[in-house]
Amino acid sequence: MSAGPINQNPPESRPSPQRGTGHRTRWIIRKQGLLLGLIGLMFGIFLLQEFVDSGWDVRFMAVPGAIASSWHDLLDGTADAADLREFGTLLSCAFLHGGIEHLLYNMLALWIFAALTVDLLGSRWMALIFGIAAISGSICHTLLNASEFVPMLGASGAVMGFEGAYLGLATRWQLPDPQVWPMTRPVPPEQLALLAVVGVAMDYFALMSHGGGIAYGAHLGGFTAGLFLTALAAPMPKAAKRH
Repeated sequence: MSAGPINQNPPESRPSPQRGTGHRTRWIIRKQGLLLGLIGLMFGIFLLQEFVDSGWDVRFMAVPGAIASSWHDLLDGTADAADLREFGTLLSCAFLHGGIEHLLYNMLALWIFAALTVDLLGSRWMALIFGIAAISGSICHTLLNASEFVPMLGASGAVMGFEGAYLGLATRWQLPDPQVWPMTRPVPPEQLALLAVVGVAMDYFALMSHGGGIAYGAHLGGFTAGLFLTALAAPMPKAAKRH
């Protein structure tokens, strides 16, 4: 796919270390405001899961068997509002987490790779990738477990979508060395792309060995969606160069 003309406008410059922590913090909030809001929303939802009467969140989790049944109803022309709500869990499950460690790990990984996406493509692409990767991950998990009624929750599919998205960009263009907190110094794009490949390979082998307790299918579905989105449709980042 043609990337189109190279935009010669320089990307927004990062704050100089000499400007102080306050200036850098304001820059991060301005640049990454939507992502920070998304992460804050997930922390808020987790607090509701922990301190509000248990059970309210179950209807927002993705249940493969229930989704498969709703899909058959849709094909038969008998789908109703309950079936449509079931399809909504393909996305809503990404905002729920099963414990503080689950949440913290996902939010740290989301921050690193989604922040890189914002730097390269902007907040709108970040939101698009999050939504499509989350839904694709849930669909993949459902296809692999269509007869099961164990609820799935977590943003892992969306997180893997951003890893796939970064790999897709790195295969098309030469990307600048990224620096995102808590990285102490810029990391070569090739190393981050390799990390994404290793991560999805581990998920694949875990899926093939029928590892339980983790929705590896959601990881693979999210990763694949992010990879194809940026490999086929994303515009060339301003800070990138042609290989």
